[in-house]
Amino acid sequence: MSIFYNWRKWHLLQLLVLSVLTIILSFFGLLYYFSKDADISGLKNELPQATVFYDVNEDVASKVSANKNEGVSIKQVPDSMKNAIIAIEDHRFYQHSGVDLIGTSRALMRDIKAGGMVEGGSTITQQLTKNTLLTSQKTLNRKMEEVFIALQIEREYSKPEILQMYLNQIYFGNGAWGLKTAASKYFAKEVKDLSISESALLAGLIKAPSALNPYEHIEKATERRNLVLTQMRKQGYISKQQYEKARHDKVVLDDKGGDPFRGKFPYYVDQVLDEAINHYGLSQDDLLTGGYQIYTELEPVMQTAMEETYQNDSFFPEGKDRLVQSGGVLVDPKTGGIRAIVGGRGKHTFRGYNRASQLEAQPGSSFKPLAVYTPALENGWKITDMLKDEPMTFGDYQPSNYDYQYAGEVPMYEAVKESKNVSAVWLLNELGIGEGLDSVKRFGISLDKKDRNLSLALGGLHNGVSPLNMAEAFTVFPNNGIRMKTHAIRKIVDAKGNVIALWKPKKERVTTKAVTDNMTTMLLGVVEQGTGSAAQIPSRETAGKTGSTQVPITGINGVKDQWFVGYTPQLVGAIWVGYDKTDAEHYLTPMSNKGSAVVFREVMTEALKNEPNESFNVQHIADLIEKKRQEEENKKRFNLQENFNNEVQKWEEKWNKQKEKWNKKWKNKGTGNGH
Repeated sequence: MSIFYNWRKWHLLQLLVLSVLTIILSFFGLLYYFSKDADISGLKNELPQATVFYDVNEDVASKVSANKNEGVSIKQVPDSMKNAIIAIEDHRFYQHSGVDLIGTSRALMRDIKAGGMVEGGSTITQQLTKNTLLTSQKTLNRKMEEVFIALQIEREYSKPEILQMYLNQIYFGNGAWGLKTAASKYFAKEVKDLSISESALLAGLIKAPSALNPYEHIEKATERRNLVLTQMRKQGYISKQQYEKARHDKVVLDDKGGDPFRGKFPYYVDQVLDEAINHYGLSQDDLLTGGYQIYTELEPVMQTAMEETYQNDSFFPEGKDRLVQSGGVLVDPKTGGIRAIVGGRGKHTFRGYNRASQLEAQPGSSFKPLAVYTPALENGWKITDMLKDEPMTFGDYQPSNYDYQYAGEVPMYEAVKESKNVSAVWLLNELGIGEGLDSVKRFGISLDKKDRNLSLALGGLHNGVSPLNMAEAFTVFPNNGIRMKTHAIRKIVDAKGNVIALWKPKKERVTTKAVTDNMTTMLLGVVEQGTGSAAQIPSRETAGKTGSTQVPITGINGVKDQWFVGYTPQLVGAIWVGYDKTDAEHYLTPMSNKGSAVVFREVMTEALKNEPNESFNVQHIADLIEKKRQEEENKKRFNLQENFNNEVQKWEEKWNKQKEKWNKKWKNKGTGNGH
């Protein structure tokens, strides 16, 4: 009895909701039908608003927007595409007059039964209205406007015209607005050449373009395609044979268009978009259509300098049947603002792999200042203290110098200047691995449990770092011991002028100014006299550290990752060079005269051409060595004088003794003669 009662109650509720909805919509529909017509003159030409990027000077630097300019005639759209859209989005498209009361009621009942919004009831005409003529606000007033305007559109345009406008202005994800762009973006095809399977996949993307993006979520996109095919089969648009074939067709993606980027500085724009999405919660769809104004830390002279350097192949090692890749970044150490960034060589792909910020590679010896020498200075070691430099073993770990040359012992500044591996490992062992781990964490580098070993001294990280990670860490040295969190975005303003995101400086005291001054002294030596001499910037004080990792293949003496991380008083730069995939045929030669240090020099020279020449105001290694030489020379002079004085004193003492003997002898003679 109770089951029958509940069923009857639910059935009555359905009828009640359906009746009320029908009466309300019919009333407002009739009311609007006889009222003043809505203005739909902008329907065919409505475009999404571009997002504008401003540089650090608040001048317009670039723009990005969805491209809806290229349309396609409905006559060029294959039946499979039209039918796929109608089957999944609005199967009563040819029966309703803009608003589908039956479909809306059915969707409402399913939502009530599910306890939430599980099915939409908007028609293709309503979607066209919402996407082109209205805001995205979810209010009753806006919903009623949508209904009224949809009715108006249906009165003025035929069904084929409405479908054509819809297909040319709907978003298919990945920056692809409109069917023509989507066909090129996903399949490198003209619209007329789309297959049933491809049509179904594109139609399926409309519901959730980002979540169903086949380049990132192929399984979800394929499942959705199959659902569209099922609906097409149920509604009689395709035969059983066509359904089976299309369902088993493999999705073959081919990107030949649809890039929404039309402005300057593509890698910087990518970085800003990633930051806006990952840190401020905006979606790519929002950023391509919302008309945001994003104020950034971009310095156009520096960004141009980096891009032009990366276009000059002469600064990079020559690749063997593939391009030697690279990623680089410039950061203001006082603010952490990213001044310039390039994520690769060759053709840029919109929001593609950015080696400057997404790379995970071992940093090699560029890690020594962070893991070894900073904690050593903090623990009372001096840059003139002697470190061991001889073949030695630490348990199962046996490091070696890159040139297999050993001096027995060297002062710390010499070990840094010549990148002595054994000295760095020996010193970390003396300090204790805990000191190194703590220091690295303070520099902002994430560590894995597997990193608790002495290979930390040489950058032997389990997960690796990016140039952006290293640049942020090195902001500590020119910034008197304070690490500034890197960022590209200063603030984001929406289309209505509201500030929706504002960067708040994030800094951390890592070490003392005394320590960073000593570190800068040693790193100046690396560039002026040591392994980083190729990074010298004409007439500018430049400090930095080289780094490289070995090819992990037995019998090959080659370099996998090549690094240079350096700085002037006003700018930090980090450059990585290497193959995306290193193997027995693809690696760098150890003694190449091209690569990270050269790229760093060229980028920094141009980037700083309009900046004042500043000094670190610290002691230079050359001065330290000269001072030590003079001290040694003075010591030798003092020793010579002291030896001479000792010899004179000995001679005088000997002479005095001899005189005393003679005097005594002559005195005795005189006494004898007197008797």
